[in-house]
Amino acid sequence: MPEPLHLLLIESESSYARPEAQALAAQRPAWQIEVADSVARARELLASRSFDVVLVRQRLRDGSALDLADALSGKPVILAVAEGETLLSADVMEQGFSDYLVKDERLGYLQFLGARLEAARTGFQRQRRLRHDAERFEFALAGADVGLWDRDLVNNRVFVSAQVDAMLGFSAGEIDHTVRWKDATHPDDWERVQTMVRAHLRGETPMYECEYRIRHKQGHWVWLHSRAKVVERDAAGAPLRLTGTFMDITERKLAEAEIERLAFYDPLTHLPNRRLLMDRMTQALAVSVRSQHHGALLFIDLDNFKDLNDTQGHDMGDQLLRQVANRLVACIREGDTAARFGGDEFIVMLENLGTTLEDAVAQAEVVARKLMTSLCQPYELSGRVHHTTLSIGIALFSGHAQSVDELLKRADLAMYKAKAAGGHAVRFFDPGMQAAVAARAALEIDLRHGLQNQALFPHYQPVVDAQGRLMGVEALARWQHPQRGMVSPAEFIALAERTGLILELGLQILRSACQQLVAWAARPETARLTMSVNVSAYQFRQPDFVAQVLAVIEETGANPYRIKLELTESLLLSDVEDIIARMYELKAFGLDFSLDDFGTGYSSLSYLKRLPLDQLKIDQSFVRDVLTDPNDAAIVRTILALAQSMDLQAVAEGVETEGQRQFLLDNGCTVFQGYLFGRPGPLGHTILPA
Repeated sequence: MPEPLHLLLIESESSYARPEAQALAAQRPAWQIEVADSVARARELLASRSFDVVLVRQRLRDGSALDLADALSGKPVILAVAEGETLLSADVMEQGFSDYLVKDERLGYLQFLGARLEAARTGFQRQRRLRHDAERFEFALAGADVGLWDRDLVNNRVFVSAQVDAMLGFSAGEIDHTVRWKDATHPDDWERVQTMVRAHLRGETPMYECEYRIRHKQGHWVWLHSRAKVVERDAAGAPLRLTGTFMDITERKLAEAEIERLAFYDPLTHLPNRRLLMDRMTQALAVSVRSQHHGALLFIDLDNFKDLNDTQGHDMGDQLLRQVANRLVACIREGDTAARFGGDEFIVMLENLGTTLEDAVAQAEVVARKLMTSLCQPYELSGRVHHTTLSIGIALFSGHAQSVDELLKRADLAMYKAKAAGGHAVRFFDPGMQAAVAARAALEIDLRHGLQNQALFPHYQPVVDAQGRLMGVEALARWQHPQRGMVSPAEFIALAERTGLILELGLQILRSACQQLVAWAARPETARLTMSVNVSAYQFRQPDFVAQVLAVIEETGANPYRIKLELTESLLLSDVEDIIARMYELKAFGLDFSLDDFGTGYSSLSYLKRLPLDQLKIDQSFVRDVLTDPNDAAIVRTILALAQSMDLQAVAEGVETEGQRQFLLDNGCTVFQGYLFGRPGPLGHTILPA
């Protein structure tokens, strides 16, 4: 049953409304109908009543229907036009009227009047619901920061919602269909966008979806996520209309970029980090397989960087690393990679160095020399000028002949070869290096077994006075290898330092030396002998070093006043205050200290005078040519004078001839050590007591 309706009929005379009222009473008896015969009366009723539909005569006796447009707003209104009348407005729909009808009996307008009015109400209600839904949808889109766009594919016109205007910094309606979207889209993104749009228009994808950049009104780029779908096609299936949404994803993109930066870039230098480098190396190896082009890996290490950190502080070191990174990037091509590998180590990866090994070697060397020149220029660090050098190792690659790890290992080996040459050098990897590394690895395993099996032991070298009388000995580590026989200390001491095995080795030698002191103490002729034991810088810096030394002395019962700990000048490069404190702590228990290889290191006289030293040992490199090299002779005299002025005992190492001994004796040296008096050996060897 039709829903009751409240109708307002507006006519120029009340009698003119009678035919419509009678017809509607018959057709829709439940309807409530009121009549107004003027503009004024109509305004009164519209102000005091609520009507579902209004039927208004175009021409009224005190005006026209257009005079009521404001009062009729928001209601379904049908304009009644008398037969023969012309419309007052060419487009009544734009004046707020829902529809119009011609009052012509011949057309049977009364017969269908009720249905027309109901249809007007239904249509109006539908439009209002749609409008409300649209408003809610627009509100939801605004809350989700989503804007709408609609593209007329036939006329190539694009319409956007106010939300899109706002996203791009424009006022509502400022973006019109004449905008050239190609000019507004980032040039790196345009072709990708067009490719994805065309694929959807051809029906290859169920929906178009893309992320790209559009220029903001203020000039910067805004990242948008765009989704769209063809919503209209012609009879032949050709697309006519594409409708979609924009979502501003700039913040997300910035967050992703920050996450990527933290994951793949070094926070100090902003260069690619090790993870990103490994990924790019994997890609480079794959590309070289297809292209047959060689590439190269340059492993770069700053020489003596630790000295800068230790003496000037880490802040200065960080400044240097940042400046090195900037120079690295400036020296390489756009397609190459410069990365920070860790600490003061950098990697440069060069690609496309040609198809021949000779070309690749030549190009890699050119880049390495360029890096040497640039990176060795002076640096300004907090107003101070700093100079540095670097060591570069180069490993070439082509295809998958080597893995990423193997390639890095080769470049690293070449770099250490450059270091071994004195630094400030470039070296290429060669297979012989790999063999040497394998040999060192095997030697490390054997050294660990040797320490476990007590295969390392001390040999002793005599220390004598001016008359050649035995004053004491220096305990020197030796290794009897089960297959190789006696291994040179030059081989295994450095290896023990690098691997940390020097800690166990140092304790074993100290324990054996203390046990020997105890044995000598029981015999009057040897009770006065002293025992010198070498201590590495790494060993001395261990937090529990003092406690370990005192524990060995207590365990063995050795007399601490007969023990000399020999330190090297390298110990004084850092943490000098802590070193001095430990020396005084041990000195309090009676131990003496000797500074070994004096003159070859980095001793500062200001530190030297503060150290609780008892002895300086003149390095054998000065003693060797003291009779033939005036410089060496002058250095030895200076050291002897320094020792005398500081009330320190001077010991000349490496004395091999009587002429050397006499020169030293003439210049005030009274304690000697060297082959002239005895080589290192077991007890009972040469003048050593059994």
